[in-house]
Amino acid sequence: MSSCSGTMPDNLGLVKGKLIDCPDSPNCVSTQTMKEDAKMDPLTYNGSLDAAVKKLVAVVNEQPRTKIIKQTDSYMHVEFKTKVMRFVDDVEFYFDDSSKKIHFRSASRLGHSDMGLNRKRMEEVTAAFNA
Repeated sequence: MSSCSGTMPDNLGLVKGKLIDCPDSPNCVSTQTMKEDAKMDPLTYNGSLDAAVKKLVAVVNEQPRTKIIKQTDSYMHVEFKTKVMRFVDDVEFYFDDSSKKIHFRSASRLGHSDMGLNRKRMEEVTAAFNA
């Protein structure tokens, strides 16, 4: 079965401390959106930014079918592949050390609906990070 990866969006990343907003399609969740059906709470941490980054990297690396594409002191882009069809979801994390929050956006590259997969994944990441 061939991969359904699609093309990596060219608008990912931070713009003035913000991740891009979710599209109108129901295949995205974000901590920085105003769209109620796509809104989630950011991760929070105490302690150093370095420790929070290391902890989140460990959580991400424990997830199946993941690949860290880009990582800086305040930003991380990860590709997650779905198990069966190998659809690629782009997950971005923004580490806002001034508020001790990690904002994220998780969105499918292809299709209209993800049947709640991005929300479920980010709930799992949140639970693992908070454990």
